[in-house]
Amino acid sequence: MPAYHFFAVCPRTLEPVLAEELRGLGAQNIKTNAGGVLFEGPLALAMAACLRSRYASRILLRIATRQYYDSHDIYDMAHVLPWERFFDSEAKIRVDVTAHRSPLESLDFTTLRIKDGICDHFREGCGKRPSIEKTDPDVRIHAFINERYCTFYLNLSGEPLFKRGWRVEKGEAPLKENMAAGLLALSGWTPDQPLLDPFCGSGTIAIEAAQIACGIAPGLNRSFGFEKLHIFDMQEWREMKEDAKAEVNLHAKLNIRASDISTIVVGKAQANAQRAGLQALLDDGRLSFSQCDAREVSPSSEKGFIVTNPPYGEQSNPKSATVGSMMKNVADNLKKQFSGWTAWMLTSDRKLPSQMRLSESRKIVIFNGPLECRFFKFEMVSGSFRSKKNQAQGS
Repeated sequence: MPAYHFFAVCPRTLEPVLAEELRGLGAQNIKTNAGGVLFEGPLALAMAACLRSRYASRILLRIATRQYYDSHDIYDMAHVLPWERFFDSEAKIRVDVTAHRSPLESLDFTTLRIKDGICDHFREGCGKRPSIEKTDPDVRIHAFINERYCTFYLNLSGEPLFKRGWRVEKGEAPLKENMAAGLLALSGWTPDQPLLDPFCGSGTIAIEAAQIACGIAPGLNRSFGFEKLHIFDMQEWREMKEDAKAEVNLHAKLNIRASDISTIVVGKAQANAQRAGLQALLDDGRLSFSQCDAREVSPSSEKGFIVTNPPYGEQSNPKSATVGSMMKNVADNLKKQFSGWTAWMLTSDRKLPSQMRLSESRKIVIFNGPLECRFFKFEMVSGSFRSKKNQAQGS
């Protein structure tokens, strides 16, 4: 069985988590890069990665890499590749180009030359060329160009993998689904531990956690780009999906609560959870969404995890001046009621610990889209860390 070369794109900082996930799926020769993971394996592995990866944004199949001097070389490369092996002239295609330190003057012109090369290849071979489609293509082709090499990939995912198929309603500045799953992994939360998100927004963290606990493959209710490519075995794909459906366990024990100050937002989160196949959990309260001010939230058990994405300047401008005082009140409530809990908070505001008058026990730099953020860990005890440090120094 031939080994193919793949690249899984992911948010920065999630590369090690994604690499471990791919290893569990059977990937070989794994290598982490900034923003993704290189790996090898059969085509079935790529289908499994699209279906099961919680952390990847896209799965790309590498089809060619060559040196180039100018855009004519890149046209020639696109012109000679056996595209008909992957799709036919009836397909609607889209070409995207990313460059790093490339000497080429115009990426738009280079993109056009790649399209010309592909279309000329089909016109000369069968007398008909594929059509170009930006919004809803059948086939997405990616070219990555550095200072010496051009690499062509086929996007096997189609729509980004964080689009699980259940999100319609969005809160303010929604957290992407694969980022939410990554935060849960980085926090060390496991399904046997209570989980709370007091700033739930559209419910992404809670829904991802519930799907993890129930063994619901994240891609179970959507389609993928590889389904329109010739080289994939669709019978094998149907069997793979049936196996994933059989693994779902909606009877799993879990305690996941999420809340938000807005009743409207809570309603949207509940609707998202229903579309995510979690109605049974909502019915018996193992997963719950409620209206509650984060400054007044209370624990459901002696110990547990808080994983949350509180509002910060970029989300709340021009209200950012009030966020700090609000988070101070949130912290006061956590110290009063959540002793024994572990709280993780994602924010782009590096002053969050001082605003909360808490000392973080750990921080992880992570990028939420273009924003450089910190994922702060706080071990909740009665009183603040600062007062305990002062007591230790005075003794």
